[in-house]
Amino acid sequence: MAAQPFDQRNGYIWMDGNLIPWREANVHVLTHGLHYGSSVFEGERAYGGEIFKCTEHSERLKRSANMLDFEIPYSVAEIDAAKRLVLEKNGQKDAYVRPVAWRGSEMMGVSAQNNAIHLAIATWEWPSYFDPAERLKGIRLDMAEFRRPDPKTAPCHSKAAGLYMICTISKHQAERKGYADALMLDWQGRVAECTGANVFFIRDGIVHTPIADCFLDGITRRTVIDLAKRRGFEVQERRIMPEELESMNECFITGTAAEVTPVSEIGPYRFQPGNMTKVLMEDYMAEVQPKSKAA
Repeated sequence: MAAQPFDQRNGYIWMDGNLIPWREANVHVLTHGLHYGSSVFEGERAYGGEIFKCTEHSERLKRSANMLDFEIPYSVAEIDAAKRLVLEKNGQKDAYVRPVAWRGSEMMGVSAQNNAIHLAIATWEWPSYFDPAERLKGIRLDMAEFRRPDPKTAPCHSKAAGLYMICTISKHQAERKGYADALMLDWQGRVAECTGANVFFIRDGIVHTPIADCFLDGITRRTVIDLAKRRGFEVQERRIMPEELESMNECFITGTAAEVTPVSEIGPYRFQPGNMTKVLMEDYMAEVQPKSKAA
């Protein structure tokens, strides 16, 4: 059975300060964000009715917009409140939360300094990003053809819609080959990230992850690094070359959608999901659960 298209669902979406019926949350075809990629977004999850690191995501959304030279006309507190309102109105406890901001239609050209800035927030039920049975044994990754760009060529620390174009292409190519996702290198041929998740490796009890200087330093990534350090695991953020993967024992990816997902294969390289990965998976799932409000 095919999934229900996102424009034909029921519920409510918060848009420019108002809750409106889901199917009426539309924009004009001559919208700058559609033609020129002047759009930023966030991916968040609610667990038990609470959005994990809600404010951190709202703060990053505002920063992302600033990097694209526009200002979202709502405060962090207002964005937080709007996200919670949509979640409540849609009657959801465990859900994905998607705020998106974009330039409107007042000007149609590269320059759009007079365009209105819009913000919309949607929530929907979304289980684990990967098939549960596949996730436990470790997913398979392809090696992507495209690379993450030189940070001097794009606002790489912004969660900007346009930066995901090569991610979509790379994931499609990987899925056609039977893989779940693809690992991308950076512009200098070093290990970077997957198409929508950060990547970690474990070798001899040490956790290794690429330096996030040409791709998004994920909120889940930072959370997992903190969890690893709490466990007393040594974490090295460093340059990782593809040929090093042969010597790595474990591998996993992190992201709001992926959470913590073990990897069994990247192209010619094989990994065995082990105890450290399992511990971090369990620690992360415990971390995201709503904390008791009892005294």
